[in-house]
Amino acid sequence: MKMRHEFKHIINFHDSLVLESRLRKILKADANSNAHGEYRVRSLYFETPNDRALMDKINGVNRREKFRIRYYNDDLSFIRLEKKVKINGLCNKQSELMSKDEVESILLGEYDFLLHSNKKLFNELYSKMNGQLLRPKVIVEYMRKPFIYPVGNVRITIDYDIRTGIHNLDFLNTESTLLNAADEYGVFEVKYDEFIPEFIKKLIHLDFRPTSAYSKYAVARRLD
Repeated sequence: MKMRHEFKHIINFHDSLVLESRLRKILKADANSNAHGEYRVRSLYFETPNDRALMDKINGVNRREKFRIRYYNDDLSFIRLEKKVKINGLCNKQSELMSKDEVESILLGEYDFLLHSNKKLFNELYSKMNGQLLRPKVIVEYMRKPFIYPVGNVRITIDYDIRTGIHNLDFLNTESTLLNAADEYGVFEVKYDEFIPEFIKKLIHLDFRPTSAYSKYAVARRLD
């Protein structure tokens, strides 16, 4: 399992302007970005009845995982099931494509198809929906401005306008009403493999912005 470094910083609106100005001069925007260099992300997170994923995050458990279903820019033709694992501060993400019909089945509580799939991630989700009673819990949506640099496989993102459906699980309805979830403007994330080039470190340096254990999922859950 290949692990990546991941660091997060809570930022304000001014920080985002400074970072974006610096990054756009040198790094490329993600190919999926629109004319404004951003895209919308909508995720549906799974949770156990005793909120295991949330409590592991709050308690800083060294090895933890989250399952989610995700699509971008309201495009229901490209949906992914994802499992994110964090071990001692390093991250790994596994994903598989999932159809709209398969997502609808899960939302209806009909998920036996996961067991009969040839996709191992589907099989694992089925096992945990049975063994841990993992179920869809909350929608989290936000806007993302992504930047990439091939050396070190660096990916830098500015996420803002973080919203949630609270008890609304109408995940496939792109017009469903969501509420603001965050007190802060947004979060700045840096991901890379073995190393990050020194010049990028200088580009993204912000005084008085320490690394944070920020979680958009945990922020959304505050409104339960």
